[in-house]
Amino acid sequence: MAIDEAMFRVAGRTAMPPTLRFYGWSGPSVSLGYFQCVENEIDVAFCRREGIDVVFRPTGGKAVYHDDDLTYAVVAGEEEGLFPPDILGTYRVISDCLISGLRRLEVNTRYADEGREDDPDRIHASCFSVPSHFELLVDGRKICGSAQVRSRRAFLQHGSLLLTFDPVKTYDIMLPHREPREEQIRRLRESVTALRDHLLAGADLHQRICTVLKGAFAEHFQAVFREEGLTPQEEDIKEQLLQTKYRSGPTGLRKKRRGS
Repeated sequence: MAIDEAMFRVAGRTAMPPTLRFYGWSGPSVSLGYFQCVENEIDVAFCRREGIDVVFRPTGGKAVYHDDDLTYAVVAGEEEGLFPPDILGTYRVISDCLISGLRRLEVNTRYADEGREDDPDRIHASCFSVPSHFELLVDGRKICGSAQVRSRRAFLQHGSLLLTFDPVKTYDIMLPHREPREEQIRRLRESVTALRDHLLAGADLHQRICTVLKGAFAEHFQAVFREEGLTPQEEDIKEQLLQTKYRSGPTGLRKKRRGS
């Protein structure tokens, strides 16, 4: 489903070097956190009516509605020594790079100093309802949601950087549909922002963002990136995973049982 894809690897490193990837989505989609339950947290009937694909991520966290956004992904092994060995430390380093890049676009971004608060009145299924520790804010409103998974001495962190935000559709997608509807939509609108609210739009906006973010990562790590695609081995792994684990059924919805 990826479009506008760009993959950058740190030059001169190991056979599986640290990698920074940017991509978009070929159509409106919802990605669910690994431990979420579809039926309890997503209005499946609404998604089917609207032609919205529903997929699972390998990372945890809450649901993200992807439409006009840019997704980043960072993959690295612990042996590289570029990132701290813990989740929050890695979050902070990556957030610092994203903040540095966005400030080059004159978007005054900072990260959240505190994690989520337990607010029973918010739409808990949505990643953007409340910021987590070190996620990005502009004027106190969340602009990027991220998640991370660690396994076999390596990590993947990816996140959705919003270009626009649709609080009405977000409300309609997420369960439960708390009432009053207008109040929930207002709260979403007040807690979330997007880059098109702060930047002059243009046909090259995706490319501009990718360029400044890549530059910020390169400067932080004093690294040189080279752009390339998947290796033949990675292509084989991708096809195996699509066939055995991630291929959707005819509705575009992959069922998942807890613990599977």
